[in-house]
Amino acid sequence: MNKQNQLAEINNSGKAYIIYKSKKGFNLYTDFSKKIILNNKNIKNFLKKRFKNKTKKTDLFIGFFGYELLNNLINVKIPRQKSINFPKGIFYKPEKIINLSNNLKYKSIKDVRNSDFKININKNSYTKIFDKFKKKIKSGETYQIKICTKYKTKSKINPLDFFTRLSKTNLAPEAFMIKDRNYSIISCSPENLITKIGSEISTKPIAGTVKKTKSLNKIKALNYFKKNIKETKEHNMIVDMERNDLSRVCRVGSVKLSKQKIVEEYKDLFHYVSLIKGKLKKNIKNIDIIKAMMPGGSVIGCPKINTLNLLNKQEKENRNIYTGSFGYIKFNGDMRFNIIIRSILNFKNFSEISVASGVVVDSNSSHEFNENFIKAKALIDLFK
Repeated sequence: MNKQNQLAEINNSGKAYIIYKSKKGFNLYTDFSKKIILNNKNIKNFLKKRFKNKTKKTDLFIGFFGYELLNNLINVKIPRQKSINFPKGIFYKPEKIINLSNNLKYKSIKDVRNSDFKININKNSYTKIFDKFKKKIKSGETYQIKICTKYKTKSKINPLDFFTRLSKTNLAPEAFMIKDRNYSIISCSPENLITKIGSEISTKPIAGTVKKTKSLNKIKALNYFKKNIKETKEHNMIVDMERNDLSRVCRVGSVKLSKQKIVEEYKDLFHYVSLIKGKLKKNIKNIDIIKAMMPGGSVIGCPKINTLNLLNKQEKENRNIYTGSFGYIKFNGDMRFNIIIRSILNFKNFSEISVASGVVVDSNSSHEFNENFIKAKALIDLFK
């Protein structure tokens, strides 16, 4: 049986599985022997686990940390919010990994879609929040903050169909999907937060977005970012913050900018990206790295803790997976985690897409509100 047929068979069997972008294609993880549902009480024990077997490809846990769980881990409190009671985090132990090519193929079965999305914050409400945070910036309480908006619709979806189509139009380096019995996640996340191999660690912050047009190519996009004071300020602040986060767990002087202010191209937009690398201090544990790096600063703002507190007081709905992290922890200690953005969470036959744009002192509320829709568009289009 070829691998594409295996994928279809696994999907049709009802078994839980995960697909995650790799350098050469995708990895499919399945035949899970353990499923750990994380909460505020057990997350520290999970991250401190020690393992005997460390040599097989399947010696790992793969899954996600939700936003609320990561806040709790660094002692940032979230006031009571509207919640759909989705798990705060889930990790799986696979017993089978199948390598797939970039060219995913799946003959879709017609599903029940609904493209009638409702936004939780309209433009007028967004502008009021924007103006409030602008005052916070001017008073020095924060320097940059990300306002989250959420698009929701009632819909049954076929996650593999969605992910296959998304991979053809918007193949992102941190794309993944999870299909389990009662939920699914489809993501075209472009942003890697942690890659740890041995004592080497890197992070790849994204800060800066511009809509693609017929007249705007990659070179012109780079010129746009370089000349745009607001985008440059935003990018510099986030890079400095993530360098600082890495420095908390890395050897003095080892944290370096490997790539600075390059442009990456996606279906509907261009992103402004840098790459930061460092060497870990001795005796640093994975829990130390996760507490230093998560939630990722590029989707929160800076300074991180102050800004998290401002956001959490303002937001009325739980973010669930959004701005959490998906990835794996190998039994030998190596890790890879993204930031969960550009994602669909389908739970209890409701789909939600969350997006956010950065507010700095030079920002314009209409521009930022429209940027949020640009980020959501590639996912909303899947429902049509």
